[in-house]
Amino acid sequence: MHIAIALIMALLVTAGVLWFFFAPRKAYRAPLRDGVQEAVVEVKGGYNPAVIEAEAGMPLRLIFDRKEDGECSSHVVFSDFGVDLALPAFRTTTLTLHPDEPGEYPFACGMNMLHGMLRVLPGRHAGAGADATAGIATTAANTSMPDSGNSDMHSTTGGGHTSDSDETDAQTAQKNAQTPDSGETDIRALVARLVVAAVCTIPVFGSTMLMLYPMPNWLQFLLMLPIVGYAALPIFRSGFAAIAHRSPEMNALVSLGALAAFAYSCVVTFAPNVLPENAREPYFEAVGVVVTLMLVGQLLEARARKGTGEAMRALAGLQPKTARVVRDGKETSIAIDDVRVGDVIAIRPGEQLPVDGIVISGTSTVGESMITGEAMPVAKTEGSEVTGATINGGGSLRYRATKVGKDTVLAQIIGMVRAAQSSKAPVQRLADRISGIFVPIVVLVAIWSCALWFAFGPDPRVTHALVAAVSVLLVACPCALGLATPLSVTVSTGRAARMGVLVRSAEALETCGKVNAVVLDKTGTITAGKPTLTDVLPLGVWHRRPDDLLTIVAAAERDSEHPLAAAIVAAAAEKADVADVAELAQTTDFQAIAGRGVTARVTFRGLPHTVAVGNTDLIDDLDVDMPDVTSDTSEIASETIHDTNLDAIIADMELLSQQGKTPILAAIDGHLAGIVAVADVPKADSRQAIELLRKRGVEAVMLTGDNPTTARAIASQVGIDERHVIAGVRPERKADEIAKLQSQGYTVAMVGDGINDAPALARANVGFAIGTGTDVAVQSADVTLMGGSLMGLVHALDLTHAAMRNIAQNLGFALGYNSIGIAIAAGVLYPFTGTLLNPMIAGAAMAFSSLCVVTNASRLRLFDPDAEAAKNKTYRVRKPDPSKNNGNQHSRKGTIMGLFSDHKAKKEAENMGAMGAGHCCGGHDGHGMASNMGDSAANVAKDPVCGMSVDPATAAATREYGGVTYYFCNPGCADKFAQNPAAYLG
Repeated sequence: MHIAIALIMALLVTAGVLWFFFAPRKAYRAPLRDGVQEAVVEVKGGYNPAVIEAEAGMPLRLIFDRKEDGECSSHVVFSDFGVDLALPAFRTTTLTLHPDEPGEYPFACGMNMLHGMLRVLPGRHAGAGADATAGIATTAANTSMPDSGNSDMHSTTGGGHTSDSDETDAQTAQKNAQTPDSGETDIRALVARLVVAAVCTIPVFGSTMLMLYPMPNWLQFLLMLPIVGYAALPIFRSGFAAIAHRSPEMNALVSLGALAAFAYSCVVTFAPNVLPENAREPYFEAVGVVVTLMLVGQLLEARARKGTGEAMRALAGLQPKTARVVRDGKETSIAIDDVRVGDVIAIRPGEQLPVDGIVISGTSTVGESMITGEAMPVAKTEGSEVTGATINGGGSLRYRATKVGKDTVLAQIIGMVRAAQSSKAPVQRLADRISGIFVPIVVLVAIWSCALWFAFGPDPRVTHALVAAVSVLLVACPCALGLATPLSVTVSTGRAARMGVLVRSAEALETCGKVNAVVLDKTGTITAGKPTLTDVLPLGVWHRRPDDLLTIVAAAERDSEHPLAAAIVAAAAEKADVADVAELAQTTDFQAIAGRGVTARVTFRGLPHTVAVGNTDLIDDLDVDMPDVTSDTSEIASETIHDTNLDAIIADMELLSQQGKTPILAAIDGHLAGIVAVADVPKADSRQAIELLRKRGVEAVMLTGDNPTTARAIASQVGIDERHVIAGVRPERKADEIAKLQSQGYTVAMVGDGINDAPALARANVGFAIGTGTDVAVQSADVTLMGGSLMGLVHALDLTHAAMRNIAQNLGFALGYNSIGIAIAAGVLYPFTGTLLNPMIAGAAMAFSSLCVVTNASRLRLFDPDAEAAKNKTYRVRKPDPSKNNGNQHSRKGTIMGLFSDHKAKKEAENMGAMGAGHCCGGHDGHGMASNMGDSAANVAKDPVCGMSVDPATAAATREYGGVTYYFCNPGCADKFAQNPAAYLG
C-alpha cells in the first residue's frame, strides 16, 4: 500500500510542479503617461512582473524597486540593448530604454539566475512618442552593438525616481570606481551573517559529528534559531520570493532543502512518536553546516566577482577630475565636466590630458599605453591629435578640445567594453536553455528520489527518502551554470581593453576563436601607412618640366584622403618650399573615383589643365592617349622612342612595382604625362605577426587595390605566400573577395583601416579595425586595435582562444558537476557503498561549485599577451573544405578595353596563342587562394565584352538576354554587358 501511495503522490506533485513552472505567465502592459511608457518592477527573488509588454517607437521607463540585498540580483542585464545596470539594495533605480523594433528582449540578473522578458509590440502611438523623445538618445533594439550610453539610468532612494541622467559612461564608471557601492555593503553583511552561523554551528557539529560531547536535541534547536532567523534569512527570503514568482533559483533549492531538514529535525525533537523508532535522528548540524558553507561560498564569490570588474574601474580611473583651461588669457582650473569643445587646455610635464583635442602650441611626448597598449611615447607637435587620459612627457602643451564628455575616446572605450560585457555569446544559448529547465528538473528528481526511496528503499525508509530529497536540492547549483559564460566574457573583454583591444560584443569574441583566415589590407595595415614619394618619371613634353608635372599632380591630389596622395602633396610642397601647393596651383572640379584615382581641373601659371591621377583602369576609362611628343622632344631621339612605346612605359611600371613601390599614372589634357612612384614600408612587427599567425594555423591573405607586382613585393617582405595575394581589387569588390573565401569554408577576419575597407569589414565574420584609421572603418568593425600594430591582432586572437577555452572549462565543470552530483545525491551509489550522500557534503559541494567557476574565469585577468605570443602552438580551428572552392578566382578587374588593358590583352594573345582563364581583361594575374587556372576544353564560352575564354562552370558572373545565358570573366564585364547587350552582340 505504501508503494502505491508514494507513487500516486509523486505523480500528483509532478503534475503540480510542471504546471507551476511552465504554465503561461500573465504579461504586464506598461501604461502610457505623458508620452512615456512606465513600469515598476519589484526585485525580490525574481522580477515582478516578469513579463512586460510595451510599444515600439516610444520610450519605456523601467523602475526597478529592489527589496533585498545579496549578490544575485545586484545587476540587471539587457544584452540586446548593451545595458548592465547596477541595482543598489533597498533602492529604486530607473532605466529608460528606447525600443525601436518589435520583438522579445530577455533580461536577467548579473548571475544569470533571475530572468524576465520585455515584449515589444508594434507601436500605435509612435507619433506621440516621437514628440516626447525629441532630444533623447535612442537605443535601437536591433543593433548588433548599441552604445550603452544611449540608455538613460538613474538611482534614487526612498522609493522615488528622478528624471533621466545625462552622465557619460566614463563619469558613471568613475563614480562607481571612486565611491563605495552596494557590493561593499553586501560583503560586510555577509561577513556578519557568516560569523553568527559559524559560532552557532561549530558546537552542534562538534557534538553530533565529532562526538566530542553530548548535546540534547532542544539545545541544538536553540542554536539553530539564530541561523534560521538571521544568518539564512536573506537566502530564505529570496528563495521563497523566487518560488512565489515562479522563477526559482539556487536560493530556492537551498531554502527548500534546509527548511525540510530543519522541520524534520524539529519533529524529531518535539514529536518523535510520529516517526518510526529507527528514523528519529535530527539533522540540525546539516542545516547549520549547509548555511555556513553557502555563506562562505557567497562571500568568496562576491570578492572574486568584484575582481572581475577591475578592468572597468581601471579604465574609469584614468580620467582626471579637473582640467586647466585658458580663458581670457588666464589659466583656470575647472571640473572636467565643465570643459567645452573649443576650450584651450594647458598641460604641464607629467600631467594627464583631460579630454581629446589638437595641439596648437608646444612640443612634447605623450604616453598612450593606457589607450593603445603601445609602450613607446609618441611625439606631439603643433597640429597633432591628442587623446584624453594619456600622460604628457617632459614638455608643455596647449591644445584645443575637440571631443568632450561621452564623445571622448575613453568614454567610447568604456561604453564599448560595458556593452560587450553585457552581451551574450552564442555559446551561452545552450546554458540559457538548460538553465530554463534546470530547477524544474532538480525538483522533479528530488520528488521522485523521495518517492522511490520511500516505496522501495530499505529501512529506515523515511530517513533515506528525506536525505535523498534534501541532498538533491542542496547539491544542485544553477548558479555555476549561469555564471559559466558571462563571467569569462566580462573578464576577457576587460583584459582586452587594457591591452588596447576593444571587443564590441560577446558574439565577436566567440567568432574570433573560430577564425582560420585573416585578410589584411596593405596600406596602413601591413605597411606603416606613411608613404613617401620616391620617383617622378616624366613623359613627352613634360621631360623638361618635371617639377611642374609634380606640382600639377600634387594640386590634383590635394583634396584626396588617400595616404599615397598625401605623400605626393607633401613632396611637392617640400620641393617648392611652400606650406601648401595651393599657393602654386588652384584646383576645381575635384572628383575621387574609388579604387582608381582622382580627376580635377588645375590652373597652373594661368593655364587650365584637365588632370587625371590614378591606376591603369582610370587611364583606360578616360580613353587617354599616348604621351605628347610633338613639341620639344626632337633633340633626344631615345626619349621619343621610349615615350611612344607602351611596352617601355609598362616595363618602367613593372620595375617600380618589383622594387615594392606603387607606380601612379598621371594624364594631363588627355595625354599620358608621367609616372610617379610612392613607397610605403611594412611596419616593424608585421612579419613577426604574420609568422605567428601561420604557426597558429591561420592563413594570412593580402587584399589590396594596388597592382599585383607591388603587392607581391610587399608580401615577400612580410612573409605572405604570393598565392595568398589578392591584388588590383576595387573597394566595392573587396567584400566579394571576402565572400569567396567564406564560400570555401574559411571563417574570415578582415583587418583594415580605411573607408574603402568598411564594406569588407562588415562582410567578414569578424572585422578588425586599426584604431589609427578612419572612423568609418572603426564603426564597421567588431574589434578595434587601438595601437595599430598587427601584433595586437595576434594578442587579440590569443586572448579570445583563451577565453573560449575558459568558457568551455566552466560549462564542462558546471554541467559535469550537476549531472554527477545530482545522481550521487539521488542514491545511485547506494548499492555499491551502502550510504547516501550526507546533506552537509552536498551543501559544501554546492557552495564551492560556483566559486570554482568564478575563480577559473578570474584567471583570465592574468593573461600575458607577450608570454602567450612566445608559445609555439596551433589553434584548434576548423579547416576549410577544398571541395567548396567553386573555382572562384581573385584579381578580376577591368571593364573597358582602354590603352593599357587592350595592350595587355593583345600581348597575352601573342604569347599564349589564346587568352586563358588565368587572366582577365584587366590584365592582372590571379594570385588568390582559390585560383583555378585553365579552361575546360570540352565546354568553353566567350566573354562577349572582352573576348576572354570562360569556363561556364567557374564563370565569375552570368547574364540572361534573349533567352540565352552569357558568361563573363569578371563582374565588371557583366555589368557593362547589362547596360547595353545589343552593342556587344551585334
